[in-house]
Amino acid sequence: MSRTRRPGSSPGAAITSSPWILVAIGVIVMVVLLVVALGSVRGRRTFPAAAPSDPVMSLPGLPSSPPTPSGGPAAPPSTAARPVVPGLSPRSTVLPAAPTPVAPTSSPRAGGRPAPPPPPPAPPSAVTGRYAVVSTFDGGFIGEVRLVNTGGAAQGWTVRLTFPGGRLVTAWVQGAEQGTFGFADDVFTYRSGVDLAAGASVPVQFHIERAGSRPASCAVDGVTCAGL
Repeated sequence: MSRTRRPGSSPGAAITSSPWILVAIGVIVMVVLLVVALGSVRGRRTFPAAAPSDPVMSLPGLPSSPPTPSGGPAAPPSTAARPVVPGLSPRSTVLPAAPTPVAPTSSPRAGGRPAPPPPPPAPPSAVTGRYAVVSTFDGGFIGEVRLVNTGGAAQGWTVRLTFPGGRLVTAWVQGAEQGTFGFADDVFTYRSGVDLAAGASVPVQFHIERAGSRPASCAVDGVTCAGL
């Protein structure tokens, strides 16, 4: 008994009868091509050179500083004085110097007239004095200043004597009105009660203790007594 052999199906007929196989093959081919294309693009990719830094704007008249190398220390700021550029330089903070005070000078009197000269010194007193010791005793003495008015008019007077360490007991004027007296800081002072007439003479006497009979000074109206 003989068998009838069925003709086998060819691969082309199987692919033709199954369209999804064609689609799968097409997808695979596209994926392979895409991978190859990406690999070639990455191999030929180049990076652009670094963009130059922004140019530094320079102004006329101002020195330009050289750029600092990358990674190096920054250069210290220059301390040299820079020229002043009108309209761009900062406002100066230096204050103006204070004016020097001028000492006032003496000016002449109103009207341009010079000051009058000082008055001449007063003439010496017409009343003069002479010192003398009337008597001495244990612990003290009695002295006197005899006054004489050599002028032509009556005049008052003042007697001053210095007795270091002394003590005044009393004082009086012989034959005339009494005046006033005192003793302070070793100085005995007697002022006339009335003016001494022209040509007249009067003695001023005083009792002094604890001092020598010779005074350290004696004057009548500022004029040194005679007899010392």
